[in-house]
Amino acid sequence: MPLSGHGKSFLLLQGPHGPFFSRLGKMLTRSGASVWRVGFNRGDRAFWHDSRSYIAFRGTADDWEPQLHRLIADKGITDLVLYGDTRPVHAKAVRLAREAGLQIHVFEEGYLRPYWVTYERGGSNGHSRLMQTSVGAMREALSRTDTDLPDAPARWGDMRQHMFWGALYHFFVWAGFWDYRNFRPHRALTVRQEFLLYLKRLSLLPFHALERRLASWRIRFGGFPYHLTILQLEHDASFRDHSPFATMSEFLELVTRGFAEGAPPHHHLVFKAHPLEDGRVAVKSTIRRLARQYQVADRVHFVRGGKLAGLLNHARSAVTVNSTAGQQALWRGLPLRAFGRAVYSKPEFVSSQPAAQFFAEGQRPDTKAYRDYRHYLLETSQVAGGFYSSRARRELLRQVVDMLLSDQDPYDALVSGNAAPRQQLRLVT
Repeated sequence: MPLSGHGKSFLLLQGPHGPFFSRLGKMLTRSGASVWRVGFNRGDRAFWHDSRSYIAFRGTADDWEPQLHRLIADKGITDLVLYGDTRPVHAKAVRLAREAGLQIHVFEEGYLRPYWVTYERGGSNGHSRLMQTSVGAMREALSRTDTDLPDAPARWGDMRQHMFWGALYHFFVWAGFWDYRNFRPHRALTVRQEFLLYLKRLSLLPFHALERRLASWRIRFGGFPYHLTILQLEHDASFRDHSPFATMSEFLELVTRGFAEGAPPHHHLVFKAHPLEDGRVAVKSTIRRLARQYQVADRVHFVRGGKLAGLLNHARSAVTVNSTAGQQALWRGLPLRAFGRAVYSKPEFVSSQPAAQFFAEGQRPDTKAYRDYRHYLLETSQVAGGFYSSRARRELLRQVVDMLLSDQDPYDALVSGNAAPRQQLRLVT
């Protein structure tokens, strides 16, 4: 039967910054489905296209579950759509949706970035089905397909747009706080602090770019072997909810101590900051303090943001908590140590060695197993496109609307032989 939204009623909660959820809602409506959007602040309202389908939630945290329960019943909701499944309003909604037997659609940043986003059902990251799926099971599912795969992309496609939409979103939230007085962000900072950090980050881009070039130049022409630490944002859901660390400082100390104890004395350690690092955590000063404490100050480097590929191309190994960027190390055949829970933490290609031992002699990955894993993702939950640039959104919507309307989730569709053809040409933004 042809795909249709007739008989379905979608409820969208909070989405990525910008207009992606609005575009998605329009296309679901055209498919014949009913579409509703719950907004928790003025930022949510600013990026939704239709006042008739917009439902403002102005209550307290205690009001959310009973109001959502009534909303599901009153609107005949069949499907719940959200971006990430760990922020408090989403975690409560997912639990209630499971109890009500709803289909749960979860979007996330791509497990294979930058030219893909993640679409799964039921949960993402540490709650993904991938956590329980072995490489052997993936290979069995892949026996039904035989396609060539593109090379690993080396850069973000829409980082500037990501930052722009984030700043604009937080401006609307801040400017319209009086209309949603009970709104509390899922992160520790206030909305005003978030907005000011976005503005500060944008204004300092030229200075940070110069600092990054100088640091990269010293590493490139230093002539020393080095190990790369791929940092994340302390407030990111993957770090906060799927890692053993309460703070970024704990991870930085574990890595620095392990390097000092295990790495050969002529090796260096490079810390690569997340592209969206905004200074709310004193990462650079903490690294300097730890390097002095463990007497490796002359062998430790900090690179602020920028592209990852150039640093990985010459690294001896990589460590991270659970950043999706760790997969770029695996693609290059580099030893990788991930200390948190990640969808790619399979024993075939991710080391479980203690930090000191890893820096002394990191285990190389089974690259054939990793390529099969990557192939499996590209045939299932990784969808070409992005949330933030207009061209990337168009690429994403061409495929993902049909995936939401399908009776099967991406993983079951591959096993049954009903997976939609996947785009093999990558967009350039």
